[in-house]
Amino acid sequence: YSILAPNAIPQGFVDGKTVSEKILAGLQMDPAEYRLGTTKVFFKAGVLGNLEEMRDERLSKIISMFQAHIRGYLIRKAYKKLQDQRIGLSVIQRNIRKWLVLRNWQWWKLYSKVKPLLSIARQEEEMKEQLKQMDKMKEDLAKTERIKKELEEQNVTLLEQKNDLFLQLQTLEDSMGDQEERVEKLIMQKADFESQIKELEERLLDEEDAAADLEGIKKKMEADNANLKKDIGDLENTLQKAEQDKAHKDNQISTLQGEISQQDEHIGKLNKEKKALEEANKKTSDSLQAEEDKCNHLNKLKAKLEQALDELEDNLEREKKVRGDVEKAKRKVEQDLKSTQENVEDLERVKRELEENVRRKEAEISSLNSKLEDEQNLVSQLQRKIKELQARIEELEEELEAERNARAKVEKQRAELNRELEELGERLDEAGGATSAQIELNKKREAELLKIRRDLEEASLQHEAQISALRKKHQDAANEMADQVDQLQKVKSKLEKDKKDLKREMDDLESQMTHNMKNKGCSEKVMKQFESQMSDLNARLEDSQRSINELQSQKSRLQAENSDLTRQLEDAEHRVSVLSKEKSQLSSQLEDARRSLEEETRARSKLQNEVRNMHADMDAIREQLEEEQESKSDVQRQLSKANNEIQQWRSKFESEGANRTEELEDQKRKLLGKLSEAEQTTEAANAKCSALEKAKSRLQQELEDMSIEVDRANASVNQMEKKQRAFDKTTAEWQAKVNSLQSELENSQKESRGYSAELYRIKASIEEYQDSIGALRRENKNLADEIHDLTDQLSEGGRSTHELDKARRRLEMEKEELQAALEEAEGALEQEEAKVMRAQLEIATVRNEIDKRIQEKEEEFDNTRRNHQRALESMQASLEAEAKGKADAMRIKKKLEQDINELEVALDASNRGKAEMEKTVKRYQQQIREMQTSIEEEQRQRDEARESYNMAERRCTLMSGEVEELRAALEQAERARKASDNELADANDRVNELTSQVSSVQGQKRKLEGDINAMQTDLDEMHGELKGADERCKKAMADAARLADELRAEQDHSNQVEKVRKNLESQVKEFQIRLDEAEASSLKGGKKMIQKLESRVHELEAELDNEQRRHAETQKNMRKADRRLKELAFQADEDRKNQERLQELIDKLNAKIKTFKRQVEEAEEIAAINLAKYRKAQHELEEAEERADTADSTLQKFRAKSRSSVSVQRSSVSVSASN
Repeated sequence: YSILAPNAIPQGFVDGKTVSEKILAGLQMDPAEYRLGTTKVFFKAGVLGNLEEMRDERLSKIISMFQAHIRGYLIRKAYKKLQDQRIGLSVIQRNIRKWLVLRNWQWWKLYSKVKPLLSIARQEEEMKEQLKQMDKMKEDLAKTERIKKELEEQNVTLLEQKNDLFLQLQTLEDSMGDQEERVEKLIMQKADFESQIKELEERLLDEEDAAADLEGIKKKMEADNANLKKDIGDLENTLQKAEQDKAHKDNQISTLQGEISQQDEHIGKLNKEKKALEEANKKTSDSLQAEEDKCNHLNKLKAKLEQALDELEDNLEREKKVRGDVEKAKRKVEQDLKSTQENVEDLERVKRELEENVRRKEAEISSLNSKLEDEQNLVSQLQRKIKELQARIEELEEELEAERNARAKVEKQRAELNRELEELGERLDEAGGATSAQIELNKKREAELLKIRRDLEEASLQHEAQISALRKKHQDAANEMADQVDQLQKVKSKLEKDKKDLKREMDDLESQMTHNMKNKGCSEKVMKQFESQMSDLNARLEDSQRSINELQSQKSRLQAENSDLTRQLEDAEHRVSVLSKEKSQLSSQLEDARRSLEEETRARSKLQNEVRNMHADMDAIREQLEEEQESKSDVQRQLSKANNEIQQWRSKFESEGANRTEELEDQKRKLLGKLSEAEQTTEAANAKCSALEKAKSRLQQELEDMSIEVDRANASVNQMEKKQRAFDKTTAEWQAKVNSLQSELENSQKESRGYSAELYRIKASIEEYQDSIGALRRENKNLADEIHDLTDQLSEGGRSTHELDKARRRLEMEKEELQAALEEAEGALEQEEAKVMRAQLEIATVRNEIDKRIQEKEEEFDNTRRNHQRALESMQASLEAEAKGKADAMRIKKKLEQDINELEVALDASNRGKAEMEKTVKRYQQQIREMQTSIEEEQRQRDEARESYNMAERRCTLMSGEVEELRAALEQAERARKASDNELADANDRVNELTSQVSSVQGQKRKLEGDINAMQTDLDEMHGELKGADERCKKAMADAARLADELRAEQDHSNQVEKVRKNLESQVKEFQIRLDEAEASSLKGGKKMIQKLESRVHELEAELDNEQRRHAETQKNMRKADRRLKELAFQADEDRKNQERLQELIDKLNAKIKTFKRQVEEAEEIAAINLAKYRKAQHELEEAEERADTADSTLQKFRAKSRSSVSVQRSSVSVSASN
C-alpha cells in the first residue's frame, strides 16, 4: 500500500507502525474507520475493499504509463526504419536513373568494349592465380618430401632387416653339419624325379616336406653345436686343471708327443673335409634359391593353368553329360528295337491265329452286324433327342432375352426416378442455400477459432512464461488505459472550469509524477534489459557469422584438399590404365598359356592313367626315403657320438697322459669300425637309388603304353558322340511337343487368374461403396450434432449479449478499440519474436547444412580410403588365391580321376533318363487330359462367379434404396437446419450490432478459404472417381473383347470337335468296310480279333459320346459368353450414366464455389469498413495521447514555477534570517 502514498514515507529505516500511520494519514482516511495495533491494522467492513480498489487503480495507471512509453519507443523505432527504407529507395532510384542514362552513353560503350582487351587489369588476377598455384605446388612438394622421407626411413629399416637376415643365414649355413652333403644329394635326386613329372603338384609338396626336414635337421645340428659348445667349456675347465698338472707330467707328455702329432695330422684332414663340406653347403643354398625362384614361376604358371583347367573341367563335364545322354539314348533304342521285334513276333502269331479263327467266326460276324444296325438305330434316336433339347435351349434363351429387356426397362424407370430425386434434392439445396451458407460461416468461424487456439498453443510451447506475463500486463493495461482516458477528460474539464483547484491537484500530480518517474525508471531498467538482450542476440548473431566464416574457410580448405585428392585419384586412374594395359598383355599371355595348356591337357590325359600307377610307386619311394633319412639320422648321431668320444678321449689323453694310450687305441679301432659300418649303409642307400632310377624308366615305358590306349578310347568316344547327336534330335522333338503342351497349360492358368482377379475387384468395389455410405452417415450425424450445439450456443450468446448491450455499449466500444490496439502491439511483439526465432532457425539450418557438407566430404574421403583398401584386399586375395591354387590342384587331380568313373555312371543314367522321358511323355498326356477336366471345372467356377456378380448387383440395388432413405433423412435434417438458420439469422442481426465484425469477418474469410480448399479437394476426388469410372469402362470393354476372343476360341474348338467327329465317323465307316472285306476274304473268324474289334468299337462310341458332351459344353460356354457380353455392355451404359451424374455434381460444386467466392469478397468489403473504423479510433487515440502530452508539459511548467517560487521563498527566508 506504499504506492498510494509514496511521499509520506521518509527515507531511511522507519518502524512499521509509524509507516502505516503516515500512509493512512497521507490517504486522508477517517480515523474512526480503522484502529492501529502493535502488529496489525483493524479496518471496518468495506474499508479494505476500497483500499484494494485504490491500489488497483494506481497500478493500472502505472502500467498504462509504462506501456505508453514502450509503444512510443516501438513506434519511433518503426518510424526510423521506414525513414531509412525511404532514403534507401531514393538512393536506389537515383542510381538506377544514372545507370539508365549512362547505359546508352557512347563513351561508356566504348570503355566497356575496350576494358576486357586491356591486359593491365588482368595482371593482378593472373598474379593471384600464379600465387595460388605456387602455394599449391609448395604444399604438394611438402607432401611429396614427407612421403619421400617416410619411404627413405622405411627403406633404411628394411635394409637393416635384410642385412640382419643375411647375417642370420650365414650363421645358420656355418652351423650346418657334415652330413648335409648326403642329404643334398638325396634332395637333388628327388628334384630329378620331380622335374620329370612337371605338371604333377606332388613335387611341390615333396619339396615343402624336404624343406621342413632340412629345418628339423638344422635344429638338430644347432642342438649338437650347443652340446659341443658345452663340451668345449668343460674341456677348457679341464685344460686349466691340466696346466696345473703340466709341471708334474712334462716327462709323460714328451713320450706322447709323437702320437699327438699323428692325431693333429688327422684333425687337419678333418678340418679340410669340413671346409669342403661348407663350400658344398653354399652351393646347395644357391641351388635352393634358384629352385625357389623356379617354384614361384611354376606357381604363377600353375594359377594360369588352374584357370584353364577349370574351363576344361567344365567342358569335360558337359561332354560327359552328353556322352551319358547318348549312351542312355542308345540303350533305349536297343530296348525299343527288342520290344518292337517282340511285338512283330507277337503280331505274326496273332495274324496266324486270326487267319485260322476268321474262318470259324463268320456266323458271329453276321450276328455282330445285326447288333451294329440296332446300335445305329439307337444313335439316330439319341441324335433326335439332342435336336429336341437344342430347340428347348433356344426357347429358354429367347425367354431370357425377354426378361433382360424387361429388366432394362425397369432400370430405365429407376434411372428416371433417380433423376427426379436428384432434381428435388437440387431444389432443396437451392432453397436451403442461404441457411447452409450461414451455418457454414459459423462452422468456419469455429474452425478459425480452433486454428487460432492451436497456433496459440504452439507459440505457448516456445515462449509460455513470457507470453503469459505479457498477456496479464496487457489485460491490466487495457483497463488502465480506459480509466486514464476518463481521468484525462475529467482533468481537462476541471482545468477549464476550476483554475482555483489547480494547487490542490498540483500537489496530487506532483506525488503522482514522482511515482510515475519511479515507474519510468523501472521501465527504463526494463528497456535496458531488453536492449541488453538485443545486444546479446546481436553478439550471438556475430558469433554465428564468425562461425559461418570459419566454416567457410574450412570449406575452402576442404575444397583444396579435395582438389589434391582428385589429383591423386587421377594419378591412381592413370596407374589403373597402365595396369589395365598390363592386364591386357597378361590376358594375351594367358591365351597363349591356354593354348599351351590345351596341348598339355592332351599329354595330361595320357598321363592320368599312369599317375595312378605312379602313386603307388611314389608311396614306396617315399617309404624308402624315410627309411634312408632315419638311417642317415642314426649315422649322424653315431658320428656326433664319435666326435664327442674323440674329444673326450683327447682330453683324457692330455690329462692322464701315456698311461691310457692303449685304451685310446682300442677306442680308435672301434670308431674306425663304426665309420666303416656307416660307409656300408651309404653304399646300400646308393644301391637303393639306382634301383629307384630303374623303376622310373619302367614307369615311363608304361606311361607311353597308356597314352596309346587313351588315343583308342578317344576314337571310340568320337563315334559315340556321333550317335548321341542323332538321339539328341529325337529328344529335341519330344521336348518341343512338351513345351507346346506347357504353353497351353500356362495360357489356361492365366485365364483362370484373370477371372479370379475380376471377382476380387468387384468385391473390393462393393466394400468401398459400403464404406463410403457408412462415412456419409457418420458425417451427417456429426453435422446434425454440430448444428444443435451451434444453435444452443447462439441462443445463449444472444440472450447474454442483448442484456449486456443495453448497459455497456459505449464502454465496450472503447474497450474493444483499445484491445485492438493492444492486439496490434502484441502482434508487433510476436512479429519481432518470430523474426528472432527465424534468425535462430536460419542459423541452425546454415549450421546443419555446413555439418552435412562436412559429413559428405568425410564420407567421400572414407569412400576413397575404402576403395584403396579394397584394392589392397583384392591384391591380397589374389595372392591368397595363388596359395590356395596349390591345394586346389590336388583336388583337381582327384576330380579328374573320379570323372572317368562318373562318365561310365552317367552313360547308365542317360539310358535310364530316356526311359524316364518316355514315362514323362505319357504322364504329360495324362496331365493334358486332367487339365482339360480342370478347364471344365474352371468354366463352372466362372458361371458361379457370374451368379455371385448378379447377387452383388442386387445388393447394390438394396444399397441404392438405403441411399434414398438417407436422402429423405437429409431432407428432414435440412428442414431442421432451416429452422435453426432462422434463429441464427436473428442472432446474427444482434451480433452485427457489436463491433467485433473485424475478427468475425476475418474468421469467415479464413473459413471460406478452407471450405474452398475442401471443395477443391472434393473436386479433385470427383475427378479421380471420374477417371476410375473411365478406367472401369475401359476394363469392361477389354473384358468384352477378351470374352469375344474366348467365344471365337470356343467356336474354333467346336469346329475342331466337329472335324474330329467327322473323322471318327469316317473311321467307323472305314472299319465297317474293313469288316466287310474281312468277311469276304476270310471264311473263318477268330474270337480274339472279334473281341478286339468290339473293344475298338466301344472305345470309338465312348469317344463319340465324349465329343458330343464337349460339343454341348462348348455351346453352353458360348451362350454364357454371349450373356456376359450383354451384361458388360449394360454395365458400360450404367458407368456412362454414373459419369454423367458425376459431371453434373462437379458443375454444381463449381457453382457453389463461385457463390463462396462472392461471399468471401463481401466479407473482405466488411473487413475493409471495419478497418476504416479501427483507423479512426486509432487516430482519436493518438489525439488523446497528444492531449496527455500537452497536459504533461503544462504540469512540468507548473512544477518549474512552483520550484522557482519555493527557491525565492527560501532565499527570502535566508535573507531575513541573516538580517
